[in-house]
This record gives sequence, C-alpha cells and structure tokens, in this order.
Amino acid sequence: MRFTISGRGKPGDMPIMSFLRANFGAIALGDIDSVFGFVEPCTLYGGRIFTGPELSSADVEQLYDAEIGLRLPLTNHSATADEFEAARPLLDKYHRERNAVIVTNDDLARWIRRDYPKYRIEASVIKNLRNYDRITKAFALYDTVVLPMELNQDEDFLAHAPTKERLTLFANAGCALTCPSRICYASISKINKTGEGMFMCSQPLKAREMRGMIDFDLGKLEALGYRRFKLLRARPGGMTGH
Repeated sequence: MRFTISGRGKPGDMPIMSFLRANFGAIALGDIDSVFGFVEPCTLYGGRIFTGPELSSADVEQLYDAEIGLRLPLTNHSATADEFEAARPLLDKYHRERNAVIVTNDDLARWIRRDYPKYRIEASVIKNLRNYDRITKAFALYDTVVLPMELNQDEDFLAHAPTKERLTLFANAGCALTCPSRICYASISKINKTGEGMFMCSQPLKAREMRGMIDFDLGKLEALGYRRFKLLRARPGGMTGH
C-alpha cells in the first residue's frame, strides 16, 4: 500500500517528522508516497481556507530527505491563465520528481501538464467522479483519480472499476462521507481566490448523520485490487470539518 497523508493542522513549530509520528505512527515512512498541505500563498488552493503555510521549507526538505513527495492542493474550482502565470514561482520551486499536484479545474491540469511534466497530476475528490465513463475520460488528463469516499462502501462498484492502479481511495473519512451537497468547496474556492465571501456548510441546511472519523477496512480494499490511499488527520473530538 502507498499513502498520501494530510499535513492539515500541523502546528507551525512542530517538525513534519514529529507530526507524522504523533498522528500517523502506524504508517511506515517507506509506505508514504507524499504529504499534502499549503506552502506559500496561492490563489489556486482549495479544499480548506488558506490561513497560512502548513508545511515549512524545513518540513519539505525533511520529506525530500526521507524520499517522500510534496503534494500541492491546487483544488480551486476556477483558474485563469493570469493566475497560472502568477503561480509559476511556486510551481517552479517544487517542480521535481515525486512531487504532485491535486487539481479540480481541467484547464489548470492541462497547463501544468504542458509546462511542468515532472509533477504527477491527481484529479481531486472535489471533481466527484463516480461513474466508469467519467473516470476513464479523466485518465486522459490526470495520472490518478481520487474517488469519493462513499464509494468505499460500494463493493460492486470498486470490484469492476477500471485501471485500479490509477485510483486513490480514502483510508478514512470525515464529514464529507455523509454530506448531501458539499457546498463548502465552492465557498472556500471563492475565499481563497478573493479573500472575500463566507464559508458555507450544508449541515445547518440539511439534516445528515455525523459519524466522526470512520476507518475503512484497508485489507478488504486491498483484496479488491487497490493500493493507493489518502489518509486524513482527525481533529480533536475525532472529526474533520464541521
């Protein structure tokens, strides 16, 4: 198994290796493909509101020394050519083998593919690719695809999915598992883009079951042919998000 691990919520003064031991100590360093989190400011971030770097330059160097890649969460819903040009210093800095970008906007994925061939490009879970036809079409542009976490509970779908070696499943799940609309993603994209707007969550609008953090049976998923997993960090109280 190979894991991409969340650096979300890492205290700024805590070295990344200490963070990994404290929060993901059961995972051997050799099984960690990459760690994702914010580095320098960028309007192309999505998923979470950017309030500052989560991974320092020293953290990134420690990851490189351990042969672990950096994964940049460039998952904003929208991306313009001007924003791409403005992001070139960041993309230049981290353009190297083992590093990856997580992308929602197809134009951004094409621009990165054209100009930064060393990055592996992963289709974000935000794209909500949940049928075989859309997944297969995404493989023409993306190296790998993250499947919505609720599909982990659909054994028949997973058993017959195409090109499993290019699919990433969640190893655990938070609030998105039962979310009916995921309106947070679009609101966060706007905030990271403009610095304005309001965070939105469907929880006050539509009743849903809140289960806290759920760990999936990785042995069962591995038996179905899956080897790539995304691992989230639980917040205090065993939750992610709201």
